[in-house]
Amino acid sequence: MAKITNYVSDAFTELKENVTWPEWAEVQRLTIIVAVFSILFALITFGVDRGFEVIVARIYSTLLNS
Repeated sequence: MAKITNYVSDAFTELKENVTWPEWAEVQRLTIIVAVFSILFALITFGVDRGFEVIVARIYSTLLNS
């Protein structure tokens, strides 16, 4: 149990003393960029999925009506 406690304590010390944290303004800017690209990627994925859905539905309807 002492090893786990030491590990956690060392990890927190490492985070406090050796990690360079970005400024709050940079965090906000990067968060907005990630959110915008995530939304764009989701919309593109939705569009491609919807397009394939329409294509497959037309193929099936053509095959079943023949």
